[in-house]
Amino acid sequence: MHYLLFYEVVDDYVTRRAPYRAAHLGLAQDAAARGELVLGGAFATPPDGALLLFRGSSSAVAEAFARQDPYVTNGLVTRWWVREWNTVVGAGAEASIA
Repeated sequence: MHYLLFYEVVDDYVTRRAPYRAAHLGLAQDAAARGELVLGGAFATPPDGALLLFRGSSSAVAEAFARQDPYVTNGLVTRWWVREWNTVVGAGAEASIA
């Protein structure tokens, strides 16, 4: 299954993230190397949040990521939540609509 991790962030997120960015990206790269994180990134204009796509048997992997993320633990993320996503089209879709 696929799971979407949504982040809402503080107004000055782009400025405040600098001290935590390397640790955040390291966490993301480790999750990607394990095959858990498929894609992730911040929204561009305005930079008011981020979205990360996870693959797993439950939402636990995405939730654990958020709980460890330096952006969350240092208050840059004001709210986060995970949604299960039923993917049906594309190379990595979980359910085919054949």
